[in-house]
This record gives sequence, structure tokens and C-alpha cells, in this order.
Amino acid sequence: MLALYYYPGNASLLPHMMLREIGAEFELRLVDRGQNVQKSAEYLKLNPNGRIPVLVDGDLVLFETAAVALHLADKFPQAGLAPAVGTSERAEFYKWMIHLTNTPQAEYRAWFYPHEHVSDEATAPAVKQAANERLTRMFDVISEQLGDKPWLLGDRFSAADLFLFMLIRWGRGMPRPPRNLPNLNALAERVLARPAVQKVLEAEGIKAPVF
Repeated sequence: MLALYYYPGNASLLPHMMLREIGAEFELRLVDRGQNVQKSAEYLKLNPNGRIPVLVDGDLVLFETAAVALHLADKFPQAGLAPAVGTSERAEFYKWMIHLTNTPQAEYRAWFYPHEHVSDEATAPAVKQAANERLTRMFDVISEQLGDKPWLLGDRFSAADLFLFMLIRWGRGMPRPPRNLPNLNALAERVLARPAVQKVLEAEGIKAPVF
């Protein structure tokens, strides 16, 4: 059986939503960040970076959120969370998955943990402010690319929309949250309305307002 190591609201939210959309049998294993379990010797055997999530699939132990997501999309093609391999639509899907993990997801590290990016703690607020400015521009670009389409791939829902939903949620504490962009808010509302996503939020104890 599949096992997902998670913490509520963390990057594990994406594979958790995918697993619920797929309808696969899986086990949720809490990694209690409040107790720094992600830095424990046992967990570091699974992910030497000490970050969440990890997916265990038989003998496969996989970390990195986007890698887990792509593996699930490939393992369960019948779920339709990604277009067929070799198509132009699949290429667009790759584009969005890589962009979201390399650009806004990576930038959130500086927003949430500015102290990790400085040697002088006094400069951490400036790092956080700069990260906010970069994230704001990134979401502006995503909004422009989305336009009036219902989903990132046009009329087709995919795991990329779940990914974007998670990133919109993470920005709820920003001076200008991503939800303030009407089309991003509309996409997030559409994702939020999905029964599988509602099950994830209930299982993780995530209460409204979600984003």
C-alpha cells in the first residue's frame, strides 16, 4: 500500500489531494513538525533533506513534491490528472508543474523562512519583503497566463491546478494574497469545491478560510 508522510497544510497537501482524486488506497503518516520529527534520524533515512512529503510505494521511497506528483499522475493514468504522454498538452502540463515548483514554491522559502537566507538576523525582514515582491510578480504572471480559462490547461483539470491551489493557499498571509487576483481566486474556488479536496481538508483539519 502507498504511504504518504505529511503535515497539515505543508507541501504534502498536493500529493494528498491527488491520492484522494485518484481514489487509491493509502496510509497517512503524520510527521509532527511541532516536535521536529522531520529532523529525526528515522525520518532522515527517508528524506535526508528533512522535508515533507515522502511517498513510499513498495520499495520506492520518493521525496520532492513535484516528483511525487508526477509519479502519481503516471502510476494512475486512469485518474486523468495529466494529459497523455507525448502530447502537446502533456508538455504544457510539464511546463506548469516545473514552473510552480521552481518559481513560486521555491520563493516561498524566503518568505516563510527569511532567517535561513541571512547571516545577520537583522536583515531577515528585508529578505522577507523582497520575497514578497518577487512572489507578487510571479502570481501576476500566472494570472496573465491563466486569463479567463477555467484551468491552467484550458478546459482540462489537472494536478497542476491542485498545485496552484496549494500555492495560493500558502500566500494567504501576504500583503496582497494571490486570491486577490480574481481569476486565481475563481480557480481556487473551483478546486475547493471538489469532493476529494474537501476530504483532504477534513482529514488534515484545515478550517475556513482556506486561502
